[in-house]
Amino acid sequence: MIYKNFLNFILCTVLLSCNVEKNDEINIYSQRHYQVDKKQYENFEKKTGIKINVIKAGADELLERLYNEGENSPADLFVTVDAGKLQKGVEKGLFQKIKNKIIESNIIADLKDVNSYWVPVTYRARLIVYSNERVLSHELSTYEDLANPKWKGKILVRSSSNAYNQALMASMYANIGEEATKKWSKGIVNNLARDPKGNDRDQVKAIASGQGDLAIVNSYYIGMLLSSEKESEVLAGKSISVFFPNQAKEDRGTHVNISGFALTKNAPNRENAIKLLEYLTDVEAQNTYVNNSFEYPVNPKVKPSKIVSSWGEFKFDKLDLNLLGSLRADAIKIFDYTGWK
Repeated sequence: MIYKNFLNFILCTVLLSCNVEKNDEINIYSQRHYQVDKKQYENFEKKTGIKINVIKAGADELLERLYNEGENSPADLFVTVDAGKLQKGVEKGLFQKIKNKIIESNIIADLKDVNSYWVPVTYRARLIVYSNERVLSHELSTYEDLANPKWKGKILVRSSSNAYNQALMASMYANIGEEATKKWSKGIVNNLARDPKGNDRDQVKAIASGQGDLAIVNSYYIGMLLSSEKESEVLAGKSISVFFPNQAKEDRGTHVNISGFALTKNAPNRENAIKLLEYLTDVEAQNTYVNNSFEYPVNPKVKPSKIVSSWGEFKFDKLDLNLLGSLRADAIKIFDYTGWK
């Protein structure tokens, strides 16, 4: 009897230690590759004692991994830089809804998922940048105007395989319809200064070197250039100015996309994951984001960094961001149809 009780004691001790170990961690599948994330997770660990484990890969690869792992997946959270990828995960049945008053109160209403499957932590504008030497701001107006023949041989942009461009194309499709979007895309292709290549920073550098006059880029890349330790990148950033398209009173506003987290369907550490989302959307962590990655905050109590704030406020498109995923296939067809490489 004593021996049996001793074995029970040992078994309970082992199980308890396993539970403590399990309950003191969060496992994240992350597409994000920014240094600020490491800082955020370290700060959270110091505050809570909860260890964060991160596996990094492409969004599609991580979604496929989640799907294949099924109920046995160790992942608690999936994070990506595109609402369209989050919607893809929703369609695959990989996530569970997040209902939390703290998180909801931390986020701008127009950036929330209407279906509660994901939580944004930052957002970025896909804006137009232009040469300070060769373009005047009053010449610019909308995304649609970039198809105007007056810009022939002057536009720089990355490839059609890029998620940011696919999201922009999906937003165009949602806002102006299929035929108008085809016409717009064809106009962009006709106006390109070179074949699409490189990342967003490369487009700005190409403007600085005179290869083109305009580029479509994500806002935070400009902040990264202007704050870079490399003089060449700072000079490239200073060679251009920022323009937010579609700002007229009757217009929809500039296209935005988010970085967001989804809670996996079988999250083994659900409560810890929720705690992390509460932290990342609160004021302290939001300030850490804006001052390190130059993204826009989702918390209305937080202001953008000084660099980003210097561009002024802007109206953003309040389109349901899930459409950036559900219309992704249609967007890709338009890229192919119009020859956007």
